[in-house]
Amino acid sequence: MNKIPSVNLADFLSNDKTRKQKFINEIGHAYENIGFVALKGHFLDEALVTSLYAEIKNFFDLPVATKESYEIPGIGGQRGYVSFGKESAKGKKEGDLKEFWHFGQYVEDDAERAKEYPENVMVAELPKFNEVGKQTFKMLEKTAKYVLRSLALHLNLEETYFDHYIRNGNSILRPIHYPPIKTAPKGAERAAAHGDINLITLLMGAQGKGLQVKNNAGEWIDAMAAPDEIMINVGDMLARHSNNKLKSTIHRVVNPPKELWGTSRYSIPFFMHPISEMKLDVLKDCTDAEHPKQFEDITAGAFLNQRLEELGLKK
Repeated sequence: MNKIPSVNLADFLSNDKTRKQKFINEIGHAYENIGFVALKGHFLDEALVTSLYAEIKNFFDLPVATKESYEIPGIGGQRGYVSFGKESAKGKKEGDLKEFWHFGQYVEDDAERAKEYPENVMVAELPKFNEVGKQTFKMLEKTAKYVLRSLALHLNLEETYFDHYIRNGNSILRPIHYPPIKTAPKGAERAAAHGDINLITLLMGAQGKGLQVKNNAGEWIDAMAAPDEIMINVGDMLARHSNNKLKSTIHRVVNPPKELWGTSRYSIPFFMHPISEMKLDVLKDCTDAEHPKQFEDITAGAFLNQRLEELGLKK
């Protein structure tokens, strides 16, 4: 594949069985071959997207000292602010050329689960910031639920198989700011080549050039969404669970050409995580004589901790 396929969630949500199956076939084929789709028909409306970008730019424009006051020690960067250059890709020494914020799960009807997660961090200087972040989190979580329902059917599972695991799951909304580049980076990129940890990632802000995906031939191809689309890719948890039937594809955000170094880039991924006790054991329907089990049994929580340590976010 040399192009990211485009699909429309409206097909899956329609009452037309043929359209619904068309969506399942299209997204299943894309995720088995390139691991990415551009999705129309999601639950984000234009006004919410506009508000979110305005609030995020306002936050990253705050003085460095103010932003750093929202960097919470001891939680592996799971909530609040993570300063420039702190995160690096697995196996990479250089820090990525980015700063970011984390909104986490808004737990409903489960006091014990709420204790498992750090609390969301409130930004005093921006009265709308947290509410707009929460609304966006909820709409992306809703979109992700239906994408996972389509994948459950593709994997010969019951349609709502993932629903229980993602309700109150350890999901993260990460607004990212890639600041203007002032001097030639020594080996660092805006986001070095990596795979995502989680079940699926929903990415806002992939309209401009920068995001690249490695296809099966080992070629880097540009991944650009239309203004009404979000990019959605498979993460390592879902790849493990499906015995690599669904592909967690290596991707990166490359530095712009020198004439564009003076510009900022913003992108907003939503990392859909399940509850920590979900077993990522390989599904029986995803193994046969030609496809033996490739991964050891592990829970989502244990896998996440392992990966956060590799990224330098947790010790």
